[in-house]
Amino acid sequence: MEAAWDKRTRERVNEVRTRARPELKGELGWTCLQLASKSHSHLTDTRLVRDSCERISSLEVSGPAFAELYERPSVPVVITDDQLEWEASKKWTLERLYRKYRNQRFKCGEDNDGYSVKMKMKYYVKYMEQTLDDSPLYIFDGSFGDHTKKKKLLEDFQVPKYFRDDLFRYAGESKRPPYRWFVMGPARSGTGIHVDPLGTSAWNALVRGHKRWALFPPHTPKELLKLPPGVGGNQRDEAIAWFLYVFPKTQDASWPRDLKPIEIVQCPGETVFVPGGWWHVVLNMDATIAVTQNFASVTNFPVVWHKTVRGRPKLSKKWYRGRS
Repeated sequence: MEAAWDKRTRERVNEVRTRARPELKGELGWTCLQLASKSHSHLTDTRLVRDSCERISSLEVSGPAFAELYERPSVPVVITDDQLEWEASKKWTLERLYRKYRNQRFKCGEDNDGYSVKMKMKYYVKYMEQTLDDSPLYIFDGSFGDHTKKKKLLEDFQVPKYFRDDLFRYAGESKRPPYRWFVMGPARSGTGIHVDPLGTSAWNALVRGHKRWALFPPHTPKELLKLPPGVGGNQRDEAIAWFLYVFPKTQDASWPRDLKPIEIVQCPGETVFVPGGWWHVVLNMDATIAVTQNFASVTNFPVVWHKTVRGRPKLSKKWYRGRS
């Protein structure tokens, strides 16, 4: 598949691969587990996932009802009908993004010094369509809203009605922590098991493709969810490795019943609500395009404020002054 890339695309992809994941030596290091082969196709087969998450329509559940039924008791839920008026449903296709943003650079990783590694959209789309990498590069761009041309993406969606009262706005747009990302990636890319920072909750709105989720309650011991030492090699922190090595254990009879995962196959037009403190891992089952935001609301403010004061004291002071 990659043999079809032109010389410039191959050079650019390999340059970004080397900077973003230097531990994967050369092109073979990216495919050594052969996770794109048919023997592992079950990992991205939507028919094999037992979706166990409740779904609600934003047309039928009011804001106060949502807060009382899901946000306050910390219950994950999938929301439908909140993207009906989004321009993104028409504009966010590979073809249109390729044409409109072809020369814009999007973040798809970080180097060992913490600096962003970026790739032009025209190269990334070619990569996305043909890669056989075990855990491919994944656009997770949190600065698109600050860029002259990329910020036009903001015109294509609206924050769902349940999440518009984001208290972090009082810290100021330039002072608040990263909170909004344009995300785009091929099958097998994703985000490894984690809890969102500072106790924030999150929403993830999928425009194209399908995402596989597993969510665990906040009291789940970290050691249960992480890969054991020596397993997964250089891909041990990736979503694909988690579903390959850890997920099967969660289905065993020995796994604690109160820690069973909530499983989701997120479809186009659906938005997942992730309450603060919940562990979650997300795997792209095919080519996906989405937008996601973290937020602090009236409901989760006490927890977020406490964690911000302890973990980001300077930010908490700016936030306090902004609310005064």
